[in-house]
Amino acid sequence: QVQLVESGGGLVQAGGSLRLSCAASGSIFSINVMGWYRQAPGKQRELVAIITSGVSTNYADSVKGRFTISRDNAKNTVYLQMNSLKPEDTAVYYCYIDWGRGYWGQGTQVTVSS
Repeated sequence: QVQLVESGGGLVQAGGSLRLSCAASGSIFSINVMGWYRQAPGKQRELVAIITSGVSTNYADSVKGRFTISRDNAKNTVYLQMNSLKPEDTAVYYCYIDWGRGYWGQGTQVTVSS
């Protein structure tokens, strides 16, 4: 059974930084796509960033230049370094992996105060 465990969320002032981590556990290997989505109150879940096994990345326009996604294949872990945070980045952030099918983490709250 695949489980995704997220960590690193919290409260930060505008302009600050946070680093999210998501570790996949279970009999899992060679994960193709890993990524992060977010959902703000009253809004639909949206893509933040994804990274493929070939280390290609894709970012939402709203986070380009501020967020960096990376992965450690040996640890089945994906990271999201978030810099220059803005109040509009406030949301629940969800980890996602594509391994035969999609799997989601439980979500971690990120709150950016102005």
